[in-house]
Amino acid sequence: MKHLIIAALAFALCQDKEEGFVPLFNGKDLTGWKANESPETFKVEDGKIIANGNRSHLFYVGDVKNHDFKDFELKAQVLCKTNSNSGIYFHTQFQDKGWPEKGFECQVCANGYKDPRKTGSLYAVKDLAEAPAKDDEWFDYHIIVKGKSVTTKINGKVAVEWTQPDEWTPPKGMAGRKLSSGTFALQGHDPGSRVEYKNIRVKPLE
Repeated sequence: MKHLIIAALAFALCQDKEEGFVPLFNGKDLTGWKANESPETFKVEDGKIIANGNRSHLFYVGDVKNHDFKDFELKAQVLCKTNSNSGIYFHTQFQDKGWPEKGFECQVCANGYKDPRKTGSLYAVKDLAEAPAKDDEWFDYHIIVKGKSVTTKINGKVAVEWTQPDEWTPPKGMAGRKLSSGTFALQGHDPGSRVEYKNIRVKPLE
């Protein structure tokens, strides 16, 4: 009986921790998502979204908040294969091709990959030189946007904290990299990269 009580309490704590989160991915297919220039880059396999192929971005276009988020918490489980690169965009919008021009990218990048900006980075805004997550292992990616502040956490530990200055000048060539509102997108970076996503959920904060 004691073990049952402990298990019940642990389950209740877990449920409370996740209160308010809504799934964005059903684990079965890409309902609510739309890929742009190379849709074959994304597929669903064993409850996971696999990003592996030519450059493409998979945008959330579903019903939750009419795919328009300002303040939120986003959580996902991610597995980054060795020498792979990807990313999670927020405050973005669908575009037919190219790297998303609107919003920010939260980097997913293995330590061995040539890009010096690693997992947990707020790409080109506040970067990490070393990934706090191991290759070929599932890790928890937590992105929090509230007001002018952005926080990324990897496995529960803060990776990056950044507050947009009042007089913010986005990085060169990235004019749309400023806080606003919008949807999320997963990045398929190149044919040599394979990154897997599952348990994608969001908690709107407004």
